[in-house]
Amino acid sequence: MGCERMEFDGWIAGVGTASGTRIVVGYWLRSPFGAFGDVMLERADGHRVLYAPTPPTAECIAGVYHFDEVRTGPVHVRAGESAWEVSAGSLALRFDVGRRGPRGLVLRAVPRPLARRPAWAALTTLPARALTGVRTRGSSRPGCRQWYAACDLFPVVAAAASLEGTDLGPLAPVVPPVRFGFASAPAAPSLVRVVSTIRYGGGP
Repeated sequence: MGCERMEFDGWIAGVGTASGTRIVVGYWLRSPFGAFGDVMLERADGHRVLYAPTPPTAECIAGVYHFDEVRTGPVHVRAGESAWEVSAGSLALRFDVGRRGPRGLVLRAVPRPLARRPAWAALTTLPARALTGVRTRGSSRPGCRQWYAACDLFPVVAAAASLEGTDLGPLAPVVPPVRFGFASAPAAPSLVRVVSTIRYGGGP
């Protein structure tokens, strides 16, 4: 891919369930593939599944992160102010969003151009890891570098999910951390506005 740079601007939601299944939803408003949603799921036994809407999005995401299984098919995300609904394959998820807290207010105050720079990700990676357990830059595969800019943050306060017709139980922390790449979701269920940048081939 040479020195290609790809940017994804949207939302990431991370929720845990009482059954031990953890779910990460990406809802991308702008990307090289247009607007789309994807779901990364890790079961209690450690099996990792990607749900992506098209072969190109599946190939891109699976080329950056690690999964035991990749499923391609419709991924529907309905984003509301206080509740989101997500469906992908046999997964159905609904979660409620709480009010923005102090961390969200701080993130909103950072100018977007500054937040998107690799240097900002480098500056904030230690505080972000200390506060949330999440790294803001790193690499999941050779030749591929990533950095994240978080621009807003809301708590997820309730969730209901089922997989293959089985209820996954109520909302729980995202524990243990998911193992898709170098960064996990925060342990506290959250909805984050984020710009994710992927760089192939080196150079900032």
